Amino acid sequence: MSDFEFNGRALRSEPLCCARFDVGEIMALGPSPWRNRRVGYITGGRFEGPRLSGDILPGGGNWPESGVGPDGAAVGTFDARCAWKTDDGAIIYVTYTGRSLIPADVGEAFRDPAQPPVDPSRYKLHIAPVFETADPRYAWLNATLAVGCGERETGGVRHWMYAIL
Repeated sequence: MSDFEFNGRALRSEPLCCARFDVGEIMALGPSPWRNRRVGYITGGRFEGPRLSGDILPGGGNWPESGVGPDGAAVGTFDARCAWKTDDGAIIYVTYTGRSLIPADVGEAFRDPAQPPVDPSRYKLHIAPVFETADPRYAWLNATLAVGCGERETGGVRHWMYAIL
C-alpha cells in the first residue's frame, strides 16, 4: 500500500443550511500593485436548514480578491465575515474563505447585478465557513467545519452549506 491511498476514507457531509446573503453596492477598488480587490457589504438575508434557521444581520461584508486563471477566467478568493441571529435569539459569528472561477465569456454578466442571473453551471463559487457562538444551544457549531457551493442572484448570493462529519 502506498502512502497516498485513501483506504476507504470518504468525506461525508450533511446539509447544514442554505444562506441567502443580500448585498448592497459592490465597490471595485481596481488593480493595485498587490491584487484586484472588491468590497461588498451585507445588507441582510436569511439562512434555513434542518437545525439552523434565522436572519443574516446587516453590517458584515466580503472583501474578495481576484486574478486571471485558465483561459482568461477570473479566479478569486473570499474573505467574508458576518453575524447571524437564529430564530430563537442566538448570535453566531460566521467567517468564510473560498474560491471562485468565473469564465471570461460570462464574467461581465456575472459581475453586473442589473443583469439576469448567469446559469450557475457556468461558474464555480465554493466556500469553507467556520462558526463561533457563545450560545450553549449551538455550541456544536464551534467544532463544525463546513463547505458550500453558491450562485449569484439578483441583489446577492445564495450558498448551500454542508457540515463535514
